[in-house]
Amino acid sequence: MSTETLLKTPLHALHLELGARMVPFAGYDMPVQYPLGVMKEHQHTREQAGLFDVSHMGQIRLTGANAAKALETLVPVDIIDLPVGMQRYAMFTNDKGGILDDLMVANLGNDELFLVVNAACKDQDLAHLRQHLGDQCQIEPLFEERALLALQGPAAVTVLSRLAPDVASMTFMQFTRITLLGAPCFVSRSGYTGEDGFEISVPAAHAEALARALLAEPEVAAIGLGARDSLRLEAGLCLYGHDMNADTTPIEASLLWAISKPRRADGARAGGFPGAETVFAQQQNGVSRKRVGLLPQERTPVREGAEIVNDAGEIIGHVCSGGFGPTLGGPLAMGYLDTAHTALESQVWAIVRGKKVPMLVSKLPFVPQRYYRG
Repeated sequence: MSTETLLKTPLHALHLELGARMVPFAGYDMPVQYPLGVMKEHQHTREQAGLFDVSHMGQIRLTGANAAKALETLVPVDIIDLPVGMQRYAMFTNDKGGILDDLMVANLGNDELFLVVNAACKDQDLAHLRQHLGDQCQIEPLFEERALLALQGPAAVTVLSRLAPDVASMTFMQFTRITLLGAPCFVSRSGYTGEDGFEISVPAAHAEALARALLAEPEVAAIGLGARDSLRLEAGLCLYGHDMNADTTPIEASLLWAISKPRRADGARAGGFPGAETVFAQQQNGVSRKRVGLLPQERTPVREGAEIVNDAGEIIGHVCSGGFGPTLGGPLAMGYLDTAHTALESQVWAIVRGKKVPMLVSKLPFVPQRYYRG
């Protein structure tokens, strides 16, 4: 895709001014790194606060008395009892139990839900919502109207509290309306780095002023997609289209925790989402493959797509995400393995340029998550 046809976020000019190296990502021209470099950007986020432009993500508002009940028919998650001022991780499933996308759902109160979906899936997600829920609630895409900033790291709360003291009392996954520099924003205490932090939905016209104000704080540095990927990988978090897709179920993806108890086979509102029977059968009977953490036992990075073999050289899986973990201090990966090989500390090998790289099945996350739970 030529740079002329790539979409731009409201912060595009700011990225260029800051010296970002831009790359195509999900149809957008996005910053992969700044002059600081991926390694230092990663470490800065872990130690202080990083500012990420995630405006390519899709923001959608659902309104109406039936919005929660309607959305619950598309996700294996408890939306009806989601408290006002909270958000929850969810997945759209298909009729085979495969994952169409993963998303965040927040309850704004007054029969209003706020969704954040993945950039590469937002058009199909919007079509999916309109096809299934169009006659039950109002569906309003906010793709052009709002930008999305993520302020992540241990100093994020200190920084954002200078603009809005109330954010200091928020806990992980809380969601609220807050005015920042005169702009009406939605703020959640959440993120995609494993660190404490906030995601801020801001009107597009106010995004650059807010980003500049945050970057002017001494703790904050601009962070690109490169460090975002290494941070989420150390945190054991899935990237849609890599670690899960329409042919992967929540059970295979090791996401059973994300299926709310009321929606499970023995729950108060069991099933009722696409592919529920498949998912419940897999939960009961097990699956043939599963997503696991993998730690290469050499310095060789093991990348997405690498085949994984057993000691007999038989293919038993593949790597879905891999790279170098700056905080971990070595290479790391996630992959899908035949279930017989998924026990922790199991020895397997990745094939990298024809060479066998020994790996151990590892628990996730690789680096402890530091969400603020109060």
